Amino acid sequence: VYRLVVGSSALAAGGILAYIAHKRRQVKTIPLGEGWWGAGEKPLSEDEKIYPFQVQTSDEEIKDLHERIDRTRYSDPLEDSGFQYGFNSTHLQKVVSYWRHEFDWKKQVTVLNKFPHFKTKIEGLDVHFIHVRPSHRETRKVRPLMLVHGWPGSFYEFYKILPLLTENQDGLVFEVICPSIPGYGFSDAPHKKGFNSLAAARIFLTLMERLGFSQFYVQGGDWGSLITTNMAQMKPQCVKGLHLNMMMSGRGFKVLLSLMIGPYLPFLVGFSREDVRRLFPFFEKNVWEMLRESGYLHIQATKPDTAGCGLNDSPVGLAAYILEKFSTWSDFKNRDLVDGGLERKFSLDDLLTNVMIYWTTGSIVSSMRFYKENLQSNLDARVDAKTGIFVPTGFAAFPNELMHVPKSWAQIKYRNIYSYTFMPRGGHFAAFEEPQLLANDLIQFVRKVEKS
Repeated sequence: VYRLVVGSSALAAGGILAYIAHKRRQVKTIPLGEGWWGAGEKPLSEDEKIYPFQVQTSDEEIKDLHERIDRTRYSDPLEDSGFQYGFNSTHLQKVVSYWRHEFDWKKQVTVLNKFPHFKTKIEGLDVHFIHVRPSHRETRKVRPLMLVHGWPGSFYEFYKILPLLTENQDGLVFEVICPSIPGYGFSDAPHKKGFNSLAAARIFLTLMERLGFSQFYVQGGDWGSLITTNMAQMKPQCVKGLHLNMMMSGRGFKVLLSLMIGPYLPFLVGFSREDVRRLFPFFEKNVWEMLRESGYLHIQATKPDTAGCGLNDSPVGLAAYILEKFSTWSDFKNRDLVDGGLERKFSLDDLLTNVMIYWTTGSIVSSMRFYKENLQSNLDARVDAKTGIFVPTGFAAFPNELMHVPKSWAQIKYRNIYSYTFMPRGGHFAAFEEPQLLANDLIQFVRKVEKS
């Protein structure tokens, strides 16, 4: 008992001292800095014009895709394995058969082009984005909003939510900008090492400035949540509000204490009953599950070019690698299903359109490198880890997200939370899975900010 008491006291004292030291280290904003990610040396000047862009395809591109699909060599799945070992190859053949014989890429290119696309050169890279203005804006104040995707998604994830945001919502309407992260989709890939979320945030801030927006809202999930958070840390005077559907868990004494007490006396550590239901048993839901699902992360954070080589050459390999994430990350229970539950939340046309954005641009390797650039050094030593977020923040906590972050944990870093919502359903790809739910939560958050 004596050892337990002394040990607990030492732990508490150490946690308090660490917290005080952390507070002293924190800075208010992140310096913008500068970068150059183009090939060769940085020129004296850069073209800052914005150019229209259209997604295009050709018969040759489609023919090459079909020939590669026809040469695919499949393996046999284990009996009764579902998606527990990855994408079940029996179901993969069904998906690929649809892709080869029924999926119409030319039609989907027309769908992609229904919103206006543009490109502009920033820090040596052609940055792609779609820019959707509300159709009727005479009598309403229009709020600029940037939506940022993650991996293995793309700007296409937002196609269903865009009409919900750019049409009148009782006087509230948005002008929406959806960029492609450099190295993803139709944005150029960096030519130099070191392009991380801070660099992406700086480029997107430049993009918004170039478009003439001095104040705006930002929303993101996956890498988009980190990029938009960095934007709020760099230029809090420009970011009117930050809305997230994924948040990384904090660490430290407060988190450790809440893990010990939370299951028994949740109210003492700021947990709700729903927090307890989603968090515990903690090791099963947040440690072992993450170990089961993070193998890809370790590969991409260490040797992305090695794994990416095969994916960039095989469309079927690429589809299996990407679509398995849309299965499991929308609901872990999908691993027990032979079809991975893929079409419970998505259509094959939508899923394959996202895959085709990676395939036709050859961007899978550069998108995977983003993990190495962000994770090759100690994240706690980065400047953004030492910088609090003080802009109004909203968080939509979807029940099937990879990891649950209670409000009390989020408040460690996000100091000005205006809204925190337990969403009734949905997983990692919120805008793609539940566009109406995400739009509703974003709109109520913005209303709160506008009234303050």
